[in-house]
Parts: sequence; C-alpha cells; structure tokens
Amino acid sequence: MRRFYSTLKPRKKLSILSKKNVQLNTPARTRFAPSPTGFLHMGSLRTALYNYLLAKHTGGQFLLRLEDTDQKRLIKGAENNIYESLKWCGLNWDEGPIVGGPHEPYRQSDRSLIYQKYTDKLIKSNNAYRCFCSKTRLDGLRESAQKLTPPTTVSYDRNCAHLSKEESSERAKSGELFTVRFKSPGKYPKFNDLLHGNLDLQPQVNKDDVRYDDFVLMKSDNLPTYHFANVIDDHLMKISHVIRGEEWLPSTPKHIALYSALGWEPPQFIHIPLLTSTKDKKLSKRSGDIDVMNFAKKGILPEALINFVSLFGWSPKNKDSNSEVLDLNQLVKAFDINDLTKGNAKVEDKKLYFFNKTYLLKRMENNDKEIFNQGYELLSANFPDLTKDRSDELIKTVGHNLTTIQEITEYGYLISLDYSNDHTEKFLGSHNLNESRFILSKFQHLENIEEIDSIINSLKISKKDVFKTLRFALAASKPGLNIPSLVKFLGIETTNYRLEKGLEIIESKLNNTSI
Repeated sequence: MRRFYSTLKPRKKLSILSKKNVQLNTPARTRFAPSPTGFLHMGSLRTALYNYLLAKHTGGQFLLRLEDTDQKRLIKGAENNIYESLKWCGLNWDEGPIVGGPHEPYRQSDRSLIYQKYTDKLIKSNNAYRCFCSKTRLDGLRESAQKLTPPTTVSYDRNCAHLSKEESSERAKSGELFTVRFKSPGKYPKFNDLLHGNLDLQPQVNKDDVRYDDFVLMKSDNLPTYHFANVIDDHLMKISHVIRGEEWLPSTPKHIALYSALGWEPPQFIHIPLLTSTKDKKLSKRSGDIDVMNFAKKGILPEALINFVSLFGWSPKNKDSNSEVLDLNQLVKAFDINDLTKGNAKVEDKKLYFFNKTYLLKRMENNDKEIFNQGYELLSANFPDLTKDRSDELIKTVGHNLTTIQEITEYGYLISLDYSNDHTEKFLGSHNLNESRFILSKFQHLENIEEIDSIINSLKISKKDVFKTLRFALAASKPGLNIPSLVKFLGIETTNYRLEKGLEIIESKLNNTSI
C-alpha cells in the first residue's frame, strides 16, 4: 500500500462514533463488487454484509457486480463460489449477475465499450492522456523514485503528457501499445468519510524531483484498472454509499478526483477497519480468513456466521450478551452506521461457536428438518441399520451438548458401544475395581429405570465413584451426557445389557484375563 500523509489521528481501540449522528433520509443503493480471483472469505463477506444491511435498513437496493478485468488472476470456480456463498448466507442481491437489472451487464469484462466511451471523454477534456512508455522505462522511474531523499511513492514524470493530441493519436493508430493515464491534480481535495470524518490524504512527494500520481485508467490490453472501472460503474449504477475495507482509504482521493474530472458527484464513503488476529496481525488465509463455504462444511450455520461477522466493526446499541444474538432480519432492523467502530476488529472463534450452539439449539427446538436430516446422514454412515426416528430421538437427547451438528458422531456410543478406548483404559487403570464390581453387582437385572436412583441412594459409597462406574458400563466412560439422560435414551433392556457387560469386563480384569 502506498504511504500517504494523513490527518487521521492515532486509532482508538473500538471508539464508537456516537458524536457523528449520520442521518440517512433516503434509501441507500449499495454494492458488493468482488473480484473472482479467489473464493469468498470472511473479510469479503463482512463487506458484503454491511452493504446489504445498510441498503435493507434504509429500504434501498443491494447490487452485486463482478470486477473481473484482471483476467490473468481469475480462478476457476471463484465466480460460482461467490454466488453460492452469498446465497447460503441469505445475502440475496436485487441487481446483478443471474438476476439481471436495469444497469446490465454487471460483469466488468462485458462493459468494455462503456469504459472506452469515458476514456475518450477524459482524453478529449485533457484529463487523461495516452502513455507509450515501455515497461523498462517505467521500472527505471520507480527505482529512481525510491532512491530520492526523501523517497517518493509516485514516480511518473509525465513524459507522454507532453505529446500533442495529433502525435498521440497517430502513434495509437499505427498499432503502438499504450496505456491511458489520468492527469492527477497537483493536490487531491479533502473528503469526508462517514466513519473517519474529514480527511486530507496526499501522496508523499519529493519537491526537488517532481513526479506525478498519474495512475493508469486503461491497460494496454484495453481493459480498465480497478480505479477507473469502479468509479464509472458506481456512477452509472447510481450507487449512493460505498462501504469497503480501510485498505482502500489511500485510493479514495484518486477516485474522487476522477468523479470531479467527469463532472459527477461521488457516493458517500465508509471505510471499515481491518480484520486482525488476536495478535493484531491482518487476517490472511493462513491466519483465520477462511473460505465461507468451508465454514458450512464444518457445520457452522449461516445465521451464526453472519451474526459473528456483523460484529467485526459494528456494535449494537445494547451491550449485554443476549443483545448480540441477532439473525439477519434482526440485524437489518438494528443496523446503524453511527454504531460502526474505528478500531481493528479482532477475530476470535470462541464467539462464533457460541453463536452456532445458540442457533443450532433454536433450530432443533423448532424441529428444523434440515438439521435432523444432516444428523441422520452423519449417523447412518456408521450405523446403516439406524432408523430415522431413533436418530431424531438421539439428536434431541444430546442437542444441548452440541456446538455443530457434526459433533453428533461423537455420540455413536448411544447406538453401539465399544469398550476399547482411552477413556476405559484410564478408568480400569485408576479405579478401585473391587469397589466398581460391587457397585455394578447392585444394578443387575433392573426391572425399571426408576430403580437406579433408589440403589444409588442406598449405597454407602461416594456418588462420584458410583457415577464414574455407571458411566464406564453404560457409555465406555465417554463424557457428555448425564446418567439419567443416558439411561432414559438407552431404555431398560439396553441398560441392563451394558451394566452386565461392564461387570464382566471388570471381573475379567480382576482375574487377569483379557477383555
């Protein structure tokens, strides 16, 4: 990222903009404009979500646009992944690919004639010019700019800006390769960001060797750069508010200068903070910014992920923990840009799993077919004779213990029990087996489940030891489900069988025979 001088003060950690009181009196038109150069990740999902929430909260429209002009970096399957991820999260777009709209096409690679029209307009008005400089010359200019004292982050010397329009046109007609550069102003205008306030961002320059921030608008392959295409498209698609990552702040003066050169009013800008790890490092694929659909594969529910991501730079007015549990419809109602936060957002999975557990339990309480079908599919893969009714009963029994539906496989011992595991090894190696044998002998041949409580109360043995022995026999010492729930699910017949089996194993161990 280029270094810019700025009026931004040192960032305060999660400082709420309560003083700004931004009032939105008209419906907002927002857009999410990803590049299909990779799969949709959590950081991009947050950008899409905030744009969606602002549009829907104000009764406006949310657009999807594909910025695919960097053809060399496109990834196979990335475009479909973007569609799949947004739909899975419930972020349906009002205009864009697939659904269409009045401003088609919504894929930038299909809009070349539009960009050419405005390129010609800027050249004609002397706000842009063709640049015929070779890559070697441009590389040399960048290197020399870095060697200046102080070094400058802008490097072009406007060599081609001095060509006459006639010469420039003739060279282009002869087939000579060129780019089109914007003739940047001597000083960028100040601008207002709805989150950061009034900003004055200027590129670092060297007064003794003047270079210019004349960025490229059209590449030599006749495709636009991000800076150019996004300004043209946002204006033509009537975008009123642009919410994007803070890393785009240094580019905003360029965009506003372009709007000015074209005689257009820029949209309102909101630059949201970076996502960082708990160690304050920017999130990457290696440090937690995971592909959205990978969350789905891990059993994370879309409403949990959306709720989790919504809090990366925004905080609801109420601060108690229950007020943060908000589904998408509730987020639309609660979202207010005055509650956006400035400080970097630390991503910690603990809250994601809290949300997932909460929403999973809600779904099970509402007898959500999707959840019960997923659970059955997971269980029946290991237990093909398991009926759907029995699977549903199991899920209801252990549901309050689950964080994701994938964890249901950990409760396979309720269907079929294998005593060969680390838990039983630990139990058999650390407990008084004579006492355990005595305990289990008292629970043989039960006629009904209610007998268990009376037997426990009659024993003059620590209840802790009694429960550990019962858990060994009934669940192969696996934790998670309390004894009453365990017995209720197993039923009297299976309970008796396992109590008898547990006693046999302990007696074999005491007799030094193999289990």
